[in-house]
Amino acid sequence: MTSVLRHRYGRALGAAALSVALISGGTAGAYAASPKPTPTPTSTTHMTVKASITLTVNKTSVKAGQAVKLTGRTKGLKIGSPLVLQHLVSGKWTNLKATTTVKKGSSYAMMAKLPKGTHHLRVASVSKSGKVVSPTVTVKVS
Repeated sequence: MTSVLRHRYGRALGAAALSVALISGGTAGAYAASPKPTPTPTSTTHMTVKASITLTVNKTSVKAGQAVKLTGRTKGLKIGSPLVLQHLVSGKWTNLKATTTVKKGSSYAMMAKLPKGTHHLRVASVSKSGKVVSPTVTVKVS
């Protein structure tokens, strides 16, 4: 009778051990297969776009007293941002009276009457992100 009891206990113990192994092995596999939780962002990040200004003139050579039309587009500047026309004098950029603001569609336009001579011009904007300038254009006034 003792051998029969040992045999039953052995069988029950073996079945219990196998059951525990299968159960724990199955859950370990399930935990390993589940994807890691991804953190949710607490704030949105804004990509900063490098600001730029383009510049074109309608005429590169004009007679004294004629106005030059300067147009262009901006990138990274808000609508309503002030723009000023600058010219190069003795190696320094100085502001002229011609000013405008960035319009809807990120475009701008301004007119300027220049004195006789060769003028190196650019458009500049000073904003919170820093100073932004356009490429230089040359206009000859005779």
